[in-house]
Amino acid sequence: MKIVVLDGYAMNPGDLSWDGLQRLGDVVIYDRSSEKEVLERAKGAEIVLTNKVSLPAQIIESLPELKYIGVMATGYNIIDMDCARKRGIVVTNVPGYSTPSVVQLTFSLLLELCYRTQRHSDAVTGGKWTASPDFCFWDYPLTELSGKTLGIIGFGSIGQKVADVGAALGMSVLAYSRTKTDQSHRKNFKWATEQADLLAQADIVSLHCPLTPQTENLINVSSLAIMKPSAVIINTSRGGLVDASALANALNEDRISGAGIDVLPIEPPPAGNPLFNAKNCLITPHIAWATKESRIRLLDVVVGNIKSFLDGQSVNVIGS
Repeated sequence: MKIVVLDGYAMNPGDLSWDGLQRLGDVVIYDRSSEKEVLERAKGAEIVLTNKVSLPAQIIESLPELKYIGVMATGYNIIDMDCARKRGIVVTNVPGYSTPSVVQLTFSLLLELCYRTQRHSDAVTGGKWTASPDFCFWDYPLTELSGKTLGIIGFGSIGQKVADVGAALGMSVLAYSRTKTDQSHRKNFKWATEQADLLAQADIVSLHCPLTPQTENLINVSSLAIMKPSAVIINTSRGGLVDASALANALNEDRISGAGIDVLPIEPPPAGNPLFNAKNCLITPHIAWATKESRIRLLDVVVGNIKSFLDGQSVNVIGS
């Protein structure tokens, strides 16, 4: 069985082993594949694995041997699902593998905005503490999270873990989701009736929802106008949830206090992204998922998904 990996480098830049996958068939691994290279590289493959390389209908229809597409990530908008269904091709993804890592980066961004740890460290090594007339100094406002309201939009596994950490830090949690499950076991927790209510009340707004036509640009000129000037936005979910120009303007005009962003609508981003020069905006290059521990889990599930498919008992099938 021929298995082709179209873009393996992001998941495994060399610090993981492909042995588990290679035991399942004749495996060809490409670090990266351009749009023009996909068809030629995937020819003859019964199984194709992709992280971010798109498989549109015209490609899927040109691969008669294809029986299985494995998305080496959670989001699957890169696959033409209608075409795959018509062809009877099984499509799987890997849900939940990165939850601990995403939660950690969410609070890493938030705590950096609260304490400016790196900038203060740079000031110390630059001699500013040595020259200080006092036993301490700080160049930026310092913020304590205890007592603040953490607003979470999207309350799946990641949103719930973010709520757990926020509660442990003494924060009140206000959540908004299309589906409201029983959360009576949580202290200092409330469901927001409307998304606008959450935006108006929250000191920190953390985004953990999928990108859909309904959620695209949910942080926009109108939603930013509802928020407190002291509020902070954290986005470790999908870049398209935030209107970058609207957020940059709000930051530069002090209509919002800060932002921590791990994802952008176009990745890699063009040089002119307005958030690059926005005030009090931290941007990391889509790394929330990328700890070694997270990538090990990801690869293990990718291999497990294929094993289950070969055994006739597919798991993590999209749309099942």
